[in-house]
Amino acid sequence: MENKKEKPTPEAKALSLYLMAHKSSDNAIKDKSRKMNKRWDMVVAGELEKTAYQEEVQAALTFYGGYKEVIEKTVKFYIDKFGEWKSQGDDQYGVDTQQIADKLLAE
Repeated sequence: MENKKEKPTPEAKALSLYLMAHKSSDNAIKDKSRKMNKRWDMVVAGELEKTAYQEEVQAALTFYGGYKEVIEKTVKFYIDKFGEWKSQGDDQYGVDTQQIADKLLAE
């Protein structure tokens, strides 16, 4: 039996890390983070369609400025806090964040 684990999309990963980074400064973001984590757990458990979850992710990303804006705010948060950006892997999200980190660190 093969155990196939659901993986979030780059957009879902971007939203999740943005919410995680900013939840200590805003209760609305903290609540959104909890809600999205519960919704993802429901997807993994088969209680919610992945397409419905993706629609929620897209709506939240739009609310926070879009995919690129969310990535930029997240990377900037960590650079400001720790002075660097540690690569998040070689998936699409990792590639996108590294490009933005390189740009921000060059400024």
